[in-house]
Amino acid sequence: MNANDINILLQLGERITFECKKAEGQIPKSVWETYSSFANTIGGTIMLGVKEYMDETSSDKRFEITGVANPQKMRKEFFDTLNSNKVNRNILTDADVEIIQYQGYDLLCIHVPQADYRQRPIYINGNIMNGSFKRNYEGDYHCTEDDVKAMIRDANDSGNDSVLMENYTMDDIDAPTLAAYRNRFRTANPDHVWNDYSDREFLLNMGGYIVDRNTRREGLTLAGLLMFGKGLPIRERFDNIRMDYLDMTNLQPDSRWSDRLTYDGRWENNLYNFFMRVQSKLVSDIKRPFRLEGMERIDDTSVHKAIREALTNLVIHADYMVTGVLKVEKHDDCFVFSNPGTLKIPVMDIYAGGNSKARNPNMQSMLRMIGFGDNIGSGFPTILNAWKKENWRKPFLVERTDLHLVELTLSMVSLIPEECHHALNEIYGSEYNRLDKECQLVLATAITEDNISNYRIQQLLGKNPLEVGRILYALVDKGMLLSNNRGRWTSYSINSDYSQGVKNSRSKTQGV
Repeated sequence: MNANDINILLQLGERITFECKKAEGQIPKSVWETYSSFANTIGGTIMLGVKEYMDETSSDKRFEITGVANPQKMRKEFFDTLNSNKVNRNILTDADVEIIQYQGYDLLCIHVPQADYRQRPIYINGNIMNGSFKRNYEGDYHCTEDDVKAMIRDANDSGNDSVLMENYTMDDIDAPTLAAYRNRFRTANPDHVWNDYSDREFLLNMGGYIVDRNTRREGLTLAGLLMFGKGLPIRERFDNIRMDYLDMTNLQPDSRWSDRLTYDGRWENNLYNFFMRVQSKLVSDIKRPFRLEGMERIDDTSVHKAIREALTNLVIHADYMVTGVLKVEKHDDCFVFSNPGTLKIPVMDIYAGGNSKARNPNMQSMLRMIGFGDNIGSGFPTILNAWKKENWRKPFLVERTDLHLVELTLSMVSLIPEECHHALNEIYGSEYNRLDKECQLVLATAITEDNISNYRIQQLLGKNPLEVGRILYALVDKGMLLSNNRGRWTSYSINSDYSQGVKNSRSKTQGV
């Protein structure tokens, strides 16, 4: 990081990953709360030696550069405290703490990465419940007890779905559901030895039933009950979870949906039934080209596979111990998949094909054994490659840690539609054509989605927050984008007055 990068950070106001503190002669106590919150969320940069006035919207008035006295001493003090019992874990390296000169002052820049899911929660003062923090657009906030418990569960690589469901037995299994699954299993694996097992033995081997060797207690696992259970026992045990599918295509006036699958007493609402019914509805009207391999017709496409992969991810990565909805929406121009929980690895690692161990590995195995779900680490790239092949807008994966929600949007709209090119040419004239492809894509996304954020463009371009910040800053500086600073959050929109020569209106709030 250099002085120019600091200038961009101060101008852009992306506060969810950026925190300024005055720090005159010593490390502020609040640094440790921010260290915890960044580590437990998506990481960020702490800038010591800058005072922030939160009520100001203009960047020139909002930040006062005060510098830090004796930065080398302060850096040593920071690491000494970091390696003490003030925090439960040091996740920084020497390179993560820099002394940078800016406007004649020394600043101490602390880059906090997102902690590995096996390391979370990162907490302070030896108190895991009261010393764990997370980050949102308002700043640092205390984790709730449910937040902490969720992070502890996720730190377990064996997953969440092998836990014994006390007092839930084979009597709570829906026989037709399990029979339907076993038929598919038999078709996919005709010579498998498990085909001859009883239902109990079959589930025992699949991770749907468990016998505790120490206590001799036995019964259904979380995976077994949720995947194959009867609706009533599932609703009794998991009243915090709902399943909902909405078809919102071809809507008639005053209609909220054209088809819906939810709890209505007409089907046993377990995950297997939900999965099979929804996956057939999702792909029912997607074109299947006629193709032969030898004498066998092959009518599956990369888009079909990608949609099934998205639905599989919905099931295997959901956190069934928090309140939420497994929700699938089918629109005329997109699919939206949302599930309760948070992401175990950084979003950009997922886009790069990183291996995120499933929160529910037994469910993952159950679906994979009947042909749903790619090999470990290749699932999300399968979706990306299919959408890239169609030249559709890049899939958008967003995590709302405050709502315990993960949402994936698969848009079936061209990356830069022709009408979008035309509209941007109308606004910017020849200046638009002089931009590089990345800047054109940023503007195209802004005009089609009304506004954009640094986070959105990170996924679109595969760049880190600072790299995206440079692009956004350049477009704002040219007057092509307007920045809208709202406290710690900034969005960007098209400067529709550009063609009238209004190029200096850099922000709706007078700051960049």
